[in-house]
Amino acid sequence: MAITPSTETASKQPLLVGVDGGGTSCRARVADLDGNILGEGFAGSANPRTGLDSACRAIMEATGQAMDKAGLEENDYARMYAGLGLAGANQKKEQDLILGWGFPFAGIFLETDAYAACMGAFNGEDGAILILGTGSCGASLIAGEMKTLGGWGFPISDQGSGASLGLAAIRYALLAHEGMKEETPLSKAIMATFDHNPEHAVAWQDKALPRDYGAYGPMVVEHLDNGDTLAEQLMRDCAEDAAMMIRVLHQRGAKQCALVGGLSKFVLPWLPEDVAAMTTLPQGDAMQGALLMAAKMLN
Repeated sequence: MAITPSTETASKQPLLVGVDGGGTSCRARVADLDGNILGEGFAGSANPRTGLDSACRAIMEATGQAMDKAGLEENDYARMYAGLGLAGANQKKEQDLILGWGFPFAGIFLETDAYAACMGAFNGEDGAILILGTGSCGASLIAGEMKTLGGWGFPISDQGSGASLGLAAIRYALLAHEGMKEETPLSKAIMATFDHNPEHAVAWQDKALPRDYGAYGPMVVEHLDNGDTLAEQLMRDCAEDAAMMIRVLHQRGAKQCALVGGLSKFVLPWLPEDVAAMTTLPQGDAMQGALLMAAKMLN
């Protein structure tokens, strides 16, 4: 979805800003029309489903940092065309709210973070991606048609994601704490974050966001390196969820699937052999894809 106000062309050269907004962090990159990167910025979560204002403020904070590094000023917003690739932006309700928030950009091309990641992974050409970050989502771009897979939000969706991994780890830790599963160093470490008290875990979940569950991912990875049996099983299950999605993307016509997101490199070694043969590394990141989205408004 794109919106471009009918304003006079700025006297200066237009600029592009590409935003990759996920459930944990938001990154922005400012570039000129020749593709030269002028600056980058970083902020917190930019998922509108978990807070519209906080997400939009994160976009502005990350963009502001990128502009500062590029030596740009506030009046430069009038010549900036923004490609926004945001987690949680796959519903029209959220799209309308974001576009109506009041961004100062000359134009906005809004799509999901999966769309931006797919654009960047294959430089706008055919292919598929599987985002494995705080959330998860698959996307395929075939003959100009974008189709998504999953990504309906945690906890009902986002299989193979950091949030789902964290939830599974906490669930097991609670069972092991009460003697229903075998304790492991990982399960004990998880319960230690709740003072070994299930009631503390219950109180925590009442306010926990997807990124809070995802924060347990690094703990799983740490114990995975130490051969923890629970960590290995959790990662194996995560890889099976990822494989399920990759197979469907392949059935839809994608010859290759690029794994992206912070959890990807840890899941990759655990993928089944048939699926591993279909996977590849992305050519560019989601910010690059978002810049391609922004450029579409000038083409």
